[in-house]
Amino acid sequence: AGNIGMEKVKRAKGDGHTLLIIPAGNLTINPTLMPKFPFDIRKDFVAVTMLAAAPNVIVAGKDSGIKSIADLIARAKAKPGTLSYASPGVGSGLHLAGELFKEHTGIDMLHVAYKGTPPALNDVMGGVVPLMFTNLPAALPFIQDGKLVALATTQAKRTPAAPEIPTLAEEGVKGVDVTSWYGLMAPAGTSSVIAARLAQDAAEILAAPEVKQRLTAQGMTQATMSPAAFDKAIQAETAVWAGVLKSRHILAQ
Repeated sequence: AGNIGMEKVKRAKGDGHTLLIIPAGNLTINPTLMPKFPFDIRKDFVAVTMLAAAPNVIVAGKDSGIKSIADLIARAKAKPGTLSYASPGVGSGLHLAGELFKEHTGIDMLHVAYKGTPPALNDVMGGVVPLMFTNLPAALPFIQDGKLVALATTQAKRTPAAPEIPTLAEEGVKGVDVTSWYGLMAPAGTSSVIAARLAQDAAEILAAPEVKQRLTAQGMTQATMSPAAFDKAIQAETAVWAGVLKSRHILAQ
C-alpha cells in the first residue's frame, strides 16, 4: 500500500534528490485507517506540493437502469442496504467517498470491495455490481465509449475533461467535495528553501502547455501550491477522513 516506498524516502537524506510521489490516501487516510501505521507524516516527511488532482466520479453500468443521482437515491431508499457499489478496496479514498455520499444523502448501500480499480470497473460494466465510485481518469474512456453512465463528479466545479457531467452539488447533494490527487513529499530534514524550489519547479513543469494538455486529456488538472499550503491541505483532509472512518467504523483488513 505504498509503505515500502515511503520507508525508503523516510530514510533518505533531505538534500532534495530523493522524493516521494504519493496518492492522497497514503497521507490522509492510512494514518487513521491502519492501527499500526509506521509513519508520522509531519515528522518523517516534508510537504512539498500537491501535483495534480482528478475528480472522483460516480458511474453506473449501462444496463443498470440508473441514469441519474435521483435514480440512485430513489432505488437505495426503496430497498435500503440492497443497492451495492464497488470500490478499489476497504479504506480507499473512493470507498470513503461512497460512505460520505451515504452520510449526506441518508441512504444505505452495500459496499463491495475489490482488489484494485480494473476488476471493479469490469464488474460494473458486466452488470455484476450496478455502481462504482472511481476517479475520472480510470473511467473516462469507458464513459466516452458508452460502457458506463457518468452520474456526477464529486468536486465543486465541472471538469474540463468532461464538462457534460454534472457535479453532485448540481444534483442536490452538497458536502461531498472530494478529489483524487497526487502529492510530492521530501524526507524530514529537507530545508524550506529546497522545498520551495521544488514546488516552484513542479508548478512550472505542470503549467507547460504540452503537460497541461496531457493532464486535461486524462481528466486531471494542475494542483500545485506552496509547501505551507500543501501541509495545511493534508491536515485538513486527514481530519475529514478520520471523522468518516470513525463514524462508519471502518478499519484496515
